[in-house]
Amino acid sequence: MRRDNIVLIGMPGAGKSTVGVVLAKRLGYRFVDSDLVIQEQYGKLLHELIEEHGVDGFWKIENDVNASLSQRRSVIATGGSVVYGSGAMEHLREIGKVIYLKLPYEEVVERLGDLNARGVTLQEGQTLRDLYEERVPLYEKYAHIAIECHEKSLREIVHEAAAFA
Repeated sequence: MRRDNIVLIGMPGAGKSTVGVVLAKRLGYRFVDSDLVIQEQYGKLLHELIEEHGVDGFWKIENDVNASLSQRRSVIATGGSVVYGSGAMEHLREIGKVIYLKLPYEEVVERLGDLNARGVTLQEGQTLRDLYEERVPLYEKYAHIAIECHEKSLREIVHEAAAFA
């Protein structure tokens, strides 16, 4: 399979959708938000799916949907928890170059706001700091490259990401 997609991974609030839209325009690619694909396929908002299926059930849905994406020449912005699905991540690495948008914890906190409204999957008793520390090694494991986004403009991040297309 050709690797002609760009796949963006990272914490919620890291700018995957924002960077994705601008990057897709710059490259002449389509833009796909995998969270929106999930919502479309299930006819429900992310937080409704999490309430209905629990965190683990949602991760299975997320894994299945991402593992079935068959886009070409697209920038795919994933949900922050996509890295819990090894099937999805292996598939995404096969169909695209995976770019981790890296952000320090303090900046993630600043950008996030209401976690439930964003569909952030926290386990019972888990803090955002716990979640960050759990996910960072997974982002680093699956990414082909990481882009440090701290104190960079959208233009700078898009420019760096476009170099990998």
